[in-house]
Amino acid sequence: MNLVLCGMMGAGKTTVGAKIAQMAGWNCVDTDALIAEKYGEISGIFKTHGEAYFRGLETEIVKELAGQDHLVVATGGGLVLKAENVALLKQSGKIIFLRAEMDTLLQRLKADTTRPLLQTEEPLPTRLNRLLCERTPVYERAADYIVDVDGKDPEEIAKEIMSLIQ
Repeated sequence: MNLVLCGMMGAGKTTVGAKIAQMAGWNCVDTDALIAEKYGEISGIFKTHGEAYFRGLETEIVKELAGQDHLVVATGGGLVLKAENVALLKQSGKIIFLRAEMDTLLQRLKADTTRPLLQTEEPLPTRLNRLLCERTPVYERAADYIVDVDGKDPEEIAKEIMSLIQ
C-alpha cells in the first residue's frame, strides 16, 4: 500500500510526506521533484510546453509509481485533477487530502516565486482563491481521508494520518 498526499500548493504535502515516511519506514517521493529530475525545471516546462504537457508528464510519473509499494507520494497541486491519475493512485494506495484554509496558504505562498500557476498579473489572493474554489471539490472527491492542516505542525499532521490508516 502507498499513501498519497493531495491538496493545494502550500498545504505541506512534501514536508508532511517526509515525516510520515520517517515514521513508517517507507520512502517518500514528490511528483514535482521527480518531474524536475527527469525533464527539467517545472517553470521551464510550463513556459516552453504549457500546462497540458506538464499534466501529461504527471501521468507518466503516476504510472511509474502506481506499481510500487510502501511509498508516501507528495503530489503536485493539480495532479489529482485528472481522473486517470486518481484511478491509478487508488489502485495501490489511499489518498489523503491535506486541507488548508486560504489564510494559511497565503501566508505560506506570499513570497514564493517558483510556482508557475501563481505567476500571473492577477493578485495572489485572487488567483489563489480561484484555484482553491476550483480544486477543493476535486480533492474532496479523490480523497479517502481529509486532514485539516491549519494551526498544526508537520509532526502533528503526520501522526494524525498514521492513526487514520492503522
